[in-house]
Amino acid sequence: MVAIRAALKIRNRIEAAFASAGVPWETVLAIVASAHRWWVRAGIPIVLALFNCALGAVLLRPYSAQLHGLLRDAEQTNGLVRIADLLVLPPVFAALGLIVMSAGLALRARLAWLISFLLLAFILGAAALNHHRHLDFLLTITLAQALLLLLYWRRFDRSSLTTGALFALLGVGSVMTYGVLGALWLGAGFRPPIHDPVTAVYYAVVTMSTVGYGDIVPHTDGARLFTVSLIVLGITVFATTLGVVIGPLVGGSVKRIVQGRIAKVSRKNHFVIIGRSTLAFNIFRRLQERDVPITVVVPTGQELPYPGGTDLLIGDAASDSDLLHAAGVPAARMVLILRDDDAENAFAVLAVKEIAPQVRTLAVVNDPRNLEKIRRTQPDMVFAPQLLGGELLIRTLFEETVDNDLINRLLFPTEIR
Repeated sequence: MVAIRAALKIRNRIEAAFASAGVPWETVLAIVASAHRWWVRAGIPIVLALFNCALGAVLLRPYSAQLHGLLRDAEQTNGLVRIADLLVLPPVFAALGLIVMSAGLALRARLAWLISFLLLAFILGAAALNHHRHLDFLLTITLAQALLLLLYWRRFDRSSLTTGALFALLGVGSVMTYGVLGALWLGAGFRPPIHDPVTAVYYAVVTMSTVGYGDIVPHTDGARLFTVSLIVLGITVFATTLGVVIGPLVGGSVKRIVQGRIAKVSRKNHFVIIGRSTLAFNIFRRLQERDVPITVVVPTGQELPYPGGTDLLIGDAASDSDLLHAAGVPAARMVLILRDDDAENAFAVLAVKEIAPQVRTLAVVNDPRNLEKIRRTQPDMVFAPQLLGGELLIRTLFEETVDNDLINRLLFPTEIR
């Protein structure tokens, strides 16, 4: 209680200081809400992206000397004479992959999150098997990043064309490196022999693209098997690249044609329900019975009670203004904010008011102690089921009149109207 009273005193002093400076407290709350939405939407992914990039650089540094020695030996011997030298390459590619995928993490891309997590798992396994000299430090920072990615996996909910392009670049670069180094290592198994990097690059590109001019031919079993593996990897990577890069373009266009135009037409003069609570579902059913258009916005990663065919959008309405625009909030008849968390409801009210101040809003208050806090966000209607139910029950027990004036006083707060 002492801590609560002290916090309230501090809050009152801060509010009084802003009031004396001529800054409304509601403006301060709006700024704080905007900063919170930015942090939830972009701040955490950017921090994880920077951590990912720094981790990749830290992991790459111990292998720089080995990589330099490998390239020097290849230049001196016109090829790689020991297959053990190639063991330095997988960790190098994994570290480079983390650095490349950092851009995707900053864009909140699901693909970047998945690839980064897989690369971290590979790095952990490789470090443990090879008994890395800084194993404890390496395991600590890699595990920390993996846990952070798991903790904030809901933040990465986008399909990014940029991330797809980075993934394609990483895949093609890895296969190209495999082809060039393999051609140099098995150079004596070809006719004519491959002893220089330019010829190795030429052979790798011709083989990966399945052109096959026939001017360089494998004549040993090892060279033939290598050529087969390079053809399979090349076809796989090119097919995956087309799927990752072109797929979202075509799929997005089709989705916009099939759904986007219809949604834009239908999402006018409609009700928007934000939440998946029992109250939200019951109101959804009652509105359905009245045959009115409804758009539902629910958070990611939760079981959905709504039936198939519902006009449903998934995302965080409190932090994603694009999602609210997609739901047609500026053209809505009313927005019903019915989530189970009062803080999320308050932020959602502010988000709606920010993009569509003219649209009527209703916010539910799950805990009566938060009633005044919700009222400060200035929704048009505040619905507190416990207070309303308690008032109706008491009046029923004492046989007092329940009229529309009472309901209006409970639903429309006098501090706002």
